[in-house]
Amino acid sequence: MSFRQERTSMDPASGYPRPRSAAPRHVPEGTPGRATGFLFLLAVLGSMAALAATYYFFVRTTTGQFIDESALVEAGDIHGAAGKAATRFLDWLPALSLLIATVVVLVVTVLKRRWAAAGIAVAACVGANVATQVLKSIVPVRPFRGIETLELNSLPSGHTTLAASAAAAVFLMVSPRWRPLAGFLGGSFAVATGVSTLINQWHRPADVVAAFLVVAVFMLPAGWLIIRNGPRWNVWDGYGIFWASSRLWLALPALGGLAAAAVASYSLLRIAPGPGQESSTTNYFWAGTSLIVISGYLATVAGVWLFGHAARRRSAPLR
Repeated sequence: MSFRQERTSMDPASGYPRPRSAAPRHVPEGTPGRATGFLFLLAVLGSMAALAATYYFFVRTTTGQFIDESALVEAGDIHGAAGKAATRFLDWLPALSLLIATVVVLVVTVLKRRWAAAGIAVAACVGANVATQVLKSIVPVRPFRGIETLELNSLPSGHTTLAASAAAAVFLMVSPRWRPLAGFLGGSFAVATGVSTLINQWHRPADVVAAFLVVAVFMLPAGWLIIRNGPRWNVWDGYGIFWASSRLWLALPALGGLAAAAVASYSLLRIAPGPGQESSTTNYFWAGTSLIVISGYLATVAGVWLFGHAARRRSAPLR
């Protein structure tokens, strides 16, 4: 009979065998991901820079004014049934936005007792709408750059700010597993509002894009505060575990943005200088509409991803 001695590593301090591997540590539920604060700060600064760039190009330059104003003028060529539908939608928009946001925020606040989150979300929503009106009053009138345009400043769009901020407030209040769906529905609501203001010739495309960016500047810090103050419920199990957190709700706005980019490219190519240049009838309108769709859905996809990263997965391993 022979005995085989198993080799084990010894702990020099105690003389006893050392465990082969320590149990993996886990992050407490709801702990934000690494570098979350930096990502939110980067997103806010990027939104502010994009807002300034949007104003400068579409308001202060000849090319930007021409594109923006042409899209607004050409919207009159399709102001038929679409215009009537857009008018009805915009007439109902303020009440509809406030109703949806109020109902969801109140229900979630009372049932889930998310009082701090509700206060932060409502404050950010009010701040975004006040900032839009302040910007409209202090931004200089459109300078003359050889383009026939109204000198009245209309940037940012108040209707779009109201719709986007209401959608963002709902997005912040719901649990992470509902945010992909809430982001898609809210983003679509905001995009539809922006397109309707263009069809109705109330706002230029740049006004709508600026409104999206104003909302982002206010709602991103609010979202970071809500995640920091509500770690117990800002946790989820990742994409696909629940139907409302399916990757489908990320794929749909991404595909919508790509389709809009294709439409914009085609429309601009048709009016680009060259042998096949066409006199524009609605090409600038479709390019402007595509710009609204691209910016709105890009913000949707980026927001859903960022908040999913910040909430992290349940019991995610510590890195």
